[in-house]
Amino acid sequence: MSFSIAHLGPTGTYTETAALLLANWLNKKQETLPLLCPYPSIAQTLQAVAQGKANLAVVPVENSIEGSVTMTLDTLWQLDNLRIQQAIDLPIVHAFLSHSKTLSTIQTVYSHPQALAQCQGWLEKHLPQVQLIPTRSTTEALQSLGDDETVGAISSQRAAELYNLPVIACPINDYPDNCTRFWILGLNESPGGSHTSLAFSVRANIPGALVQPLQIFADRDINLSRIESRPTKRSLGDYLFFMDLEGDANHETLQTALQLLKAHTETLKIFGSYAVFPAKSMA
Repeated sequence: MSFSIAHLGPTGTYTETAALLLANWLNKKQETLPLLCPYPSIAQTLQAVAQGKANLAVVPVENSIEGSVTMTLDTLWQLDNLRIQQAIDLPIVHAFLSHSKTLSTIQTVYSHPQALAQCQGWLEKHLPQVQLIPTRSTTEALQSLGDDETVGAISSQRAAELYNLPVIACPINDYPDNCTRFWILGLNESPGGSHTSLAFSVRANIPGALVQPLQIFADRDINLSRIESRPTKRSLGDYLFFMDLEGDANHETLQTALQLLKAHTETLKIFGSYAVFPAKSMA
């Protein structure tokens, strides 16, 4: 069976770009080019690996402007058998695509919610009256263009080239240093690395319920690079917490901290320790 990588599709998404980098990198190491398998949602991408339909999944987890990708976090919490193998930091450059000759005719703009948010300033300045319609991916937004000169979409320049669509403006993201981190997940144990990701729920919503777990890491000089709360979906005000730590779970100090953490949590899930690669280092 060929080695396969699941990713958010269709062809032309930023996630596919990250998957292509991974595929080429693996090809150099293993002398076999993995097969890319697009899926219509992040949840289905992760489920494909959990169910053995693909070897690896590439999913966005955090953007430098808009923060965490909640669908990735929520789905990963629900799946118990996936482990992070590594991470890729990919620069994101958004383009505005349309068949219109001028912005003044645009009435509707389609794109993924993250892309719309990352270009909010540009949209408010140049297209303040347009209707913004979210799609499941930046490439899916292109299906709404047709030949309609009143419609625009936010996607990548690569997608514009793949689908032969005109670029009206680029870059349009509000901040030049726009970057998204992608996790590569599989069924194998994590290889170890500079970062460790985990999530936990607490037994009760009482004073100090979160302070005690955090103090464990502070007492051992373990830095938290990210912390995110998400509803457990059991009741209002009931949360679970996602954390990224700087350190390897195989090292004694972090191992001790994680053992102590179990005593202060209801459910603890360790997603793995892994290395983070800039996209240019994998080209």
